[in-house]
Amino acid sequence: MHVRLPIPRSLAGQLFAVQAVLLTVVVLGYALFTYVSDGRQAEAAAGRQAMAVARSVADSPSVREAIRTPDPSARLQPYALQVIKDAEVDFVTIMNPRGKRWTHPDPDQIGQQFLGHIGPALKGGSFTETYTGTLGPSVRAVTPVWDGGKVVGLVSAGIKVEAISKRVQGQLTALIGVAAGALALGAIGTYVVNARLRRHTHGMNAAELSNMHDYHQAALHAVREGLLMLDGQYRVALINDGARELLGVSEEVIGRSVAELGLPAPLTGALLASEPRVDEVHLSADRVLVVNTSPVSGGERRGTVVTLRDVTELQSLMGELNSERGFTQALRSQAHEAANRLHTVVSLIELGRAQQAVDFATAELELAQALTDQVVAAVSEPVLAALLLGKTAQANERGVELVVSEDSRMDDGLLPESLPARDLVTILGNLIDNAVDAAQGSVRARVTVTAYTEGGSELVLRVSDTGAGVDPAHAEEVFQRGFSTKPAGPGGRGLGLALVRQAVTRHEGELTVTEAAGGGAEFQVRLPLNSPVSERAVTGGGG
Repeated sequence: MHVRLPIPRSLAGQLFAVQAVLLTVVVLGYALFTYVSDGRQAEAAAGRQAMAVARSVADSPSVREAIRTPDPSARLQPYALQVIKDAEVDFVTIMNPRGKRWTHPDPDQIGQQFLGHIGPALKGGSFTETYTGTLGPSVRAVTPVWDGGKVVGLVSAGIKVEAISKRVQGQLTALIGVAAGALALGAIGTYVVNARLRRHTHGMNAAELSNMHDYHQAALHAVREGLLMLDGQYRVALINDGARELLGVSEEVIGRSVAELGLPAPLTGALLASEPRVDEVHLSADRVLVVNTSPVSGGERRGTVVTLRDVTELQSLMGELNSERGFTQALRSQAHEAANRLHTVVSLIELGRAQQAVDFATAELELAQALTDQVVAAVSEPVLAALLLGKTAQANERGVELVVSEDSRMDDGLLPESLPARDLVTILGNLIDNAVDAAQGSVRARVTVTAYTEGGSELVLRVSDTGAGVDPAHAEEVFQRGFSTKPAGPGGRGLGLALVRQAVTRHEGELTVTEAAGGGAEFQVRLPLNSPVSERAVTGGGG
């Protein structure tokens, strides 16, 4: 029966298992190496100790004197036993040149033949060896005793291998304790590190993390909304394809500060703000964007998540809807006025004044037709003509006279495809609305519209009003989103002129504001009729 060990599922668990095995192998390998090394070192140290004892005994004058006596054992045996005790060796054997023992720890072995090699010592050399004698295996040293240039005896000192092993075992016990402590500390450290890793990986294994990364990348590329992530220093940490397109960023921007992306100042300020932004409308070079920002917090500021939505088309449709709503209100008012006039005509007929009724009705029709003829004669382009007629009715309802100047002249079919009527409606419609707002309530409130072509290569649109005018100090700020000198309405203010500037910039035109001749402000737009624009600029809309 095969026993299968459970394999950790999480990446942190797998790393912990691998690290624990590696740490165990390293510690045990080091312990084994140290044990072998210490055994060799202990054996070498025992050989050096035995050699030092043997030479000390061989060089002792008392030993040479005892050898000269008729019974060397009588004097050498007590001496050898004392050296064994003091030098911490297991035996000291003093023998004659033929190997007959004069001393031995076991007195019964005195006079017996020494077990071991003595040849090199008889020739005057000293050596060490491991040999099994009467006391068992031992590391021994053998050296000659000289007297007058002649070898008169031999001295052997040794330490039993058993004693050496006990020394190594003591060191091994300490080593095992140190290794166990190192292994325990390593295991604890590994567990702590991997517990932290488990928290960061949410207990997922490598395959799950890989799948999540693949899904993450696929989602980033598939989502059309813009997603931008900033780190704690407002550097770009992540940007998807949608955000690159909406912000007009093509180069590599990861790691760069938001302030270095060349975005409009209000949009850059929103991205750099520390507080969250919810559904704020901002303008890029050619788009209207809704921006939401949310800080990433975890005890400290870690960054910001930014989402971007393109509402350019929606803003354009809202502008058209507002225009239609204005037209509807104007028609409702005109219908009310027409009903009043019809009642007047009916009343005159009932009173028997038919001719006066005819004259009254004819005058009203001539007045309405004259206004239509004036607008159409000046601007025969149907979309702009309809816009001017509708804005005229709206302005009249607000007590403002809207007139088309005699200098206006724009024939049907003059506008190129690169300058769609929608953009002209955005430009002229917002300028007229702004002028009507400014002129309302002024003396002889009037808005004058001029539209003509200059040299067949440039379209000029001019809108002037009788309002308070624009402070020269604010001549540039009036085109920024959010700037307004009037109270904010339900939809906010300060977006119309910003949209005008966006549309003019998209078509490489020029937008200026000056003081009108009769007071008030005069906005002038110059658009080239033959400048190449990109497909995106042609199809995109302001609003």
